[in-house]
Amino acid sequence: MTAPLPTEPATSGTPAPGQAPTARLADVDALRGFALLGILMVNIGFFASGYTLLDTPDPARDAWHDHLASGVVEFFFESKFYLLFSFLFGYSFTLLLNSAAARGLSFRPRFLRRIGGLFLIGVANAVLLFYGDILVTYAVLGLVLFLVRGISPRRALWVAGIVTGAVLFVLLALAVLVVLIDSASAAPTAAERAAMLADGRAATEAMRGGFGSVVEGRLDALSTAFPMILFFQGPLAFSAFLVGLAAGKHRALDHTAAADPDAYRRKLRLIQLVGFPVGIAGSLFYTLAADDNLFAPAANTATAPFLTAAYVATLLRVFRTERGARLGEVLARPGRMALTNYLSQSLLCGLVFTGMGLGLVGRMPYAGMIAVALGIYALQVVWSAWWMRRFRIGPVEWLLRAVTHLERPALRV
Repeated sequence: MTAPLPTEPATSGTPAPGQAPTARLADVDALRGFALLGILMVNIGFFASGYTLLDTPDPARDAWHDHLASGVVEFFFESKFYLLFSFLFGYSFTLLLNSAAARGLSFRPRFLRRIGGLFLIGVANAVLLFYGDILVTYAVLGLVLFLVRGISPRRALWVAGIVTGAVLFVLLALAVLVVLIDSASAAPTAAERAAMLADGRAATEAMRGGFGSVVEGRLDALSTAFPMILFFQGPLAFSAFLVGLAAGKHRALDHTAAADPDAYRRKLRLIQLVGFPVGIAGSLFYTLAADDNLFAPAANTATAPFLTAAYVATLLRVFRTERGARLGEVLARPGRMALTNYLSQSLLCGLVFTGMGLGLVGRMPYAGMIAVALGIYALQVVWSAWWMRRFRIGPVEWLLRAVTHLERPALRV
């Protein structure tokens, strides 16, 4: 399961009213806005069917176009965008550190209050909106990041590689173990498959119920979702935190800080030349492999960071063009209120698919689900543009900032 990994809420160094964000912050916010789309494309599947969390094919979505649409999401989006959000969390952490130092503020109490607020928002989100919430895990990992904030960029990259390698080793060991034993006996029996289908039907019916039924289903699903997030995606997210921390200390996303702009562009091209072939090869294997092939998740874990990096390098190059700059402005608006938009994605998906709204869970083809995701994202782009013309930060970001600074921040521009 791919859980949402929301960015560090509220960009450090938000410009004063009437001032445009710096090039560095504009690029970071635009990358956040892009990541919101990828997160939604993956997460909406967990709202559209009760079978998704159980990793069981939904009998209602077995047509060729369902498999094609599902393959598109797996190939381009799964496991890529939570890494991007996690990377941006680590990068934004350095912006928060620099902002506190520049203002002469004590960083420790403010950051701890911020993490506490994030934790409580995550608990509420997991219970009321989306069992796949990872804000709670982010809060815990954020404390670890705080403890190692003085780590050198080189050592941070080494630790990130070791953590990722450990996760990859576990996945490969499990895959080899399945191969060594009788794979036929490891496959689910007919009775086990029937039980999985029954569980999927029960989960779908629970989502079609009212508020109480939906919340009860969320709580039941947490016992499955949370361990997967904490023990699998959590370590990989922390690795991306560390890469973002290292990149932030080098201001790697700030093209204006590059001593040699031509060398900066060459580095971006090199990331593309390496990242796209490696990432596409891994995604292709992951998408086309059989569901019971445990080597596919291992390959995806190893190669997804390459494709994510290639996405980032491509966007940074695009943002330097005239048309790309306009695209960056469009993406930056939802990115500046990413936490609000992340939570509103869960709310809107709940209203579309659960019994609290239209109750379309299990009744929509996969392609239709993708269309709903694109529609929600388009709505958020328009809504964010309207909001940011009138207000400094998003509403949830405002709440988190109030908790962080123990004051009532200015909201209106």
